[in-house]
Amino acid sequence: MDAFPEEPCLASEEAALAHLLEHCWPGGRSFCPRCGGGRLYELSAGRWRCAGCKYTFHPFSGRWINNGNLTPLTWLRLLHLYAGEATVHTLAAELGLSYNAAYKAVTTARFAILAHAPDARQLLGPETGLGSYLKGKKLTGEPKGGGGQVPIPVFGILERNGWVFIDLVSGLSAETVFHFNHNFHLRIERAGNLVHTAPYRHYDALVLCGDDSLPYEYIRRRADGPAEPQSEFWKFAGGRLRAFKGVSPQRFPLYLKELEFRFNHRRENLFATLVRYLCDMVPDVPELDESRP
Repeated sequence: MDAFPEEPCLASEEAALAHLLEHCWPGGRSFCPRCGGGRLYELSAGRWRCAGCKYTFHPFSGRWINNGNLTPLTWLRLLHLYAGEATVHTLAAELGLSYNAAYKAVTTARFAILAHAPDARQLLGPETGLGSYLKGKKLTGEPKGGGGQVPIPVFGILERNGWVFIDLVSGLSAETVFHFNHNFHLRIERAGNLVHTAPYRHYDALVLCGDDSLPYEYIRRRADGPAEPQSEFWKFAGGRLRAFKGVSPQRFPLYLKELEFRFNHRRENLFATLVRYLCDMVPDVPELDESRP
């Protein structure tokens, strides 16, 4: 494809595989993804076996890149386009993939981004339910139980000195945000199921993605103008956020953390960082208690 002339690793499957292996095994030092041991036996079909724990694996085992069933070259070309904010429809058309295959690959990239956020452990916990999309080291299509019992998380946007942090506000529910609007004059703006507020405490804004359970018709309009945060991040992300209005509440944190990543790394080579993130190990996520109400 002529769209990728500047990246040598995108020239062939062999170059792509070599580039990914360098990220998985820096310096050529191979190791077991289960125990970390370095005494390995090479088997057929690109597989290895650990002499210590006897685990049989291939170089991508246990890593984010092991989701999606894409070739190394397709993965890298997809990340190159995704770094430039190509839509899933564009990715599918450019790479000859089905929409579902492209969507799963982009979702994998978003999970890899979220896993590198400072608050990744909290975001993969029960407050969002995102951890339920992981079964072992693999992404599943839907969380256990369908995810319908997970509360709608509320996030606070905080920008300082050109950096933004999007914080999961523990203990603050979507219903409470509506209560503050109705009774304490907190301004709210809505686009579909996406809701954001005027500044709240030390946050530039609160933001959430609701569902049909929220009483949108009770949002009270104020005479003192719209609730548009005055920040560089909002100039960057406001339109992009509104484009997410069809996203489910459970998947919304993935999109928020993607925007946080893009803003904070806006002057860097996103493609190189995305490749590194994709080749990192999937973190262990505690099993959620399926018996909780």
